[in-house]
Amino acid sequence: MKTYKLKIAIIGTVGIPAKYGGFETLAEYLVKELNENHDFTVYCSASQYANEKKNTYLGAKLKYLPLSANGSSSILYDVWSIIHSFFYADILLILGVSGAFMIPFVRFFSKKKIITNIDGLEWKRDKWNGFAKKYLKYQEKIAVRSSHFTVVDNQGIADHVKNAYGKDSVLIAYGADHVFHEQVNEASREALKIPRKYAFKVCRIEPENNIHIILEAFSKSDVNIVIVGNWGNSDYGKKLKNEYKSFQNIFLLDPIYDQQKLNELRSNCHLYIHGHSAGGTNPSLVEAMFLGLPIIAFDVNYNRFTTDNRALYFKDVEEMIVMLRNVEKNETQLLEIAKEMKSVASERYTWKIISQKYSALFSAKPV
Repeated sequence: MKTYKLKIAIIGTVGIPAKYGGFETLAEYLVKELNENHDFTVYCSASQYANEKKNTYLGAKLKYLPLSANGSSSILYDVWSIIHSFFYADILLILGVSGAFMIPFVRFFSKKKIITNIDGLEWKRDKWNGFAKKYLKYQEKIAVRSSHFTVVDNQGIADHVKNAYGKDSVLIAYGADHVFHEQVNEASREALKIPRKYAFKVCRIEPENNIHIILEAFSKSDVNIVIVGNWGNSDYGKKLKNEYKSFQNIFLLDPIYDQQKLNELRSNCHLYIHGHSAGGTNPSLVEAMFLGLPIIAFDVNYNRFTTDNRALYFKDVEEMIVMLRNVEKNETQLLEIAKEMKSVASERYTWKIISQKYSALFSAKPV
């Protein structure tokens, strides 16, 4: 007798195969790990797959929409996806809150299970204007109050949901065992003109990632740092690049879209710097942990939870300067931190563990 497979729509990502960010990688690995017993449909942004549209991927059906999954168009993108999935799906897994105002309507007109991952307090991010922040905060409220299950990726977000809305949430982070240590290519190193020993950071160049603190600290240190980011996309980035580009120990690289080259740079650094202060568990931090890199992270509860309080933490320029001075004199400490990071990641952040937690939600009775 053929077993019925739950029909699950994954909504809110750019799409799969993943080539964009954390939600996309999550969608891909949920499909990869759980497709044998579930029938997945993943909504994709057509413009991102113009030259490589597949009908299926890893057994999941792919539905392309002529909209961007990011920015203001993400609202219509999510609404379109939710309406389309209404006619076939048993479960809607919604990643993000852009179209959360649709959830009460789905609940009213059907018995479909709604699971929403609310991401990391997106409404607090500096990149949004006042109206966008208010909109996203209200959508978060709707998502938490209307979804059968609210997924959060960090205990700090779980605490926020409980305090702000009086609701419990389900803590599920991200996997990182898709990353592998890449041997550095000498030709790449020479082409990029970077040193053999360096600290490393890759991120969007935004104030909330504390690039200004990191650069000021390294400018007063002898430690080399390589930072990969979109320096030309904002006045903030342009100002910082102009101010620090002449320092001999600071290497500011434009975005690198070749994942292998990026992995080479990250895998072979002797220190990983994580300056993110916005909410949630950041996938790039989890990946650095799985690679067994010693980590210095900005001191907020989200980063402390992700690293289980076993990394090094800084709050300002002075703390980071002292920290850099100390770790350069103590290679044993760096090796110990690297070992701790790998241990935490192996215990918490594998896709098998993450997918099993989502699978349990798919099977759970709605509340």
